[in-house]
Amino acid sequence: MSSTVRAQETGAPRSGYAATRILLPVLLAAALVLGGLALSRAGAQGGALSLVFGAAFGLVLQRSRFCFYCAIREWLEEREPDGVLGLLTALAAGAVGYALVFGAWMPDPGTGRLPPDAFIGPLAWTLVFGGLAFGVGMAVSGSCLSAHLYRLGEGSPTAPFALLGAVAGFVLGFLTWNDLYLAFVAEAPVVWLPARLGYPGWLALTLIALLALAWAPLQRGSSRRAEQAQARAALPPGPLRPLRSVFSGRWPGWLGGFLVGALGTFAYLRVAPLGVTAELSARSRDIGHAVGILPDTLLGLDTLRGCISLVSQALLSNNGLFVAGLVAASLAAALASGQAAAQRPRRAHVWRGLAGGLLLGWGATVALGCSVGTLLSGIQAGALSGWVFGAAMLAGIVAWRAAERRLGRR
Repeated sequence: MSSTVRAQETGAPRSGYAATRILLPVLLAAALVLGGLALSRAGAQGGALSLVFGAAFGLVLQRSRFCFYCAIREWLEEREPDGVLGLLTALAAGAVGYALVFGAWMPDPGTGRLPPDAFIGPLAWTLVFGGLAFGVGMAVSGSCLSAHLYRLGEGSPTAPFALLGAVAGFVLGFLTWNDLYLAFVAEAPVVWLPARLGYPGWLALTLIALLALAWAPLQRGSSRRAEQAQARAALPPGPLRPLRSVFSGRWPGWLGGFLVGALGTFAYLRVAPLGVTAELSARSRDIGHAVGILPDTLLGLDTLRGCISLVSQALLSNNGLFVAGLVAASLAAALASGQAAAQRPRRAHVWRGLAGGLLLGWGATVALGCSVGTLLSGIQAGALSGWVFGAAMLAGIVAWRAAERRLGRR
């Protein structure tokens, strides 16, 4: 690994703390604070909290490099456990948090009712189709949708085109939705595990499953621990050293995962489950209607639990404010850590971004959410649909990586 790439990966200082690495992040943080205060004073408490949660989510994602595809790829190809352990920690921490919230709201999960607003989707074949497409889209474009959002601030040459392709994918998903709904979703059961196992049984089974998945990664030491220690040891002494240490090196995967799980619990308790596709899907539907290619009615979509929105009434919905906070905070973190470096896109970045984004958008639409909404928030909420989507997503990643290796040998 070259010294430049290693510096970008670890966040080690490359040319000192220039003014832009201090002033611009401070200005962005101030803008987020002022925006939250303005929303709160206007009576939009949900919007203010969404902006705060989005900013916290973006900071954690950027500093811990929390990315579903990257973590899975690093484990499959390099046996680097840090990212995978972060994902599993997020699922475990969130499941415990959701169990506490559910237990307070619905002491008896066997009443036949579902907890309000939780992403508990139908157990339909569309989860498999969407998960496979989403997994391949991640492998083609290099990230999931949430990672593309936080990498915008780092100057990723692929992220803008992946998000543009995702808009087209959402439109394509809406175009195909009615046929898929009638064929697979209309009669599909909704399986909420606490209703069948009780809270103790569901939580115990979930934690045992996550521990089993973490067993092999736990046996391997992370190669990043020494890099993280070296990056912090290289910091100059002074009163700003504690603050600089936050933006030096990559946060441990377990820490990022724990914070994501805690944020997921607080976000669900106060506003809505974590998800990044609601605003994108709503705006994509607006575009599809504007050009006159979408059907007037999308069957059953407004009654299903998931991170897909039909219509966004406000200029920016709560989810839109969440995404705005995510992008702004991740940009500030990238600037402060010296990882913001705009790159000129090449043709491969454009085409891989557009093609991968198209698959990401279509997969997220038919599966009612992405790796954050359907998988992360779904599994944390006890939805069997989250596990099915996750397994299909993993299969899509593995299949595409295997196909690339075979084609590369020819």
